[in-house]
Amino acid sequence: MSDEITPELFSHLVELAALELSADEAQYLRRQLNNQLKAIHELETIPIDPSTPVASHGVSYTPATSPSMRVDEIDPYPDPGKLLAGAPETDDGYIVVPDIPHQNLK
Repeated sequence: MSDEITPELFSHLVELAALELSADEAQYLRRQLNNQLKAIHELETIPIDPSTPVASHGVSYTPATSPSMRVDEIDPYPDPGKLLAGAPETDDGYIVVPDIPHQNLK
């Protein structure tokens, strides 16, 4: 069975994703993706009863077998000032975080 993700298709996908990969990284990743597709195709060959619901799960989670929801309780930290004192920069009780640099893609 030939690889579904050819080097040409992989190069196109890498370009769309704006990735920078070395030749070794690209070869490794393409091989791994093809291996995943082969595993999926193997799973597709397993016969499944047509009446099986698409989203069926091996464990039934009914209200009778599921634990009850826990009650949400507020448990504030006793000394938030102590936490804020460890932050490099704060403003009005909040931790200031640096801007995340970004660039527009073509």
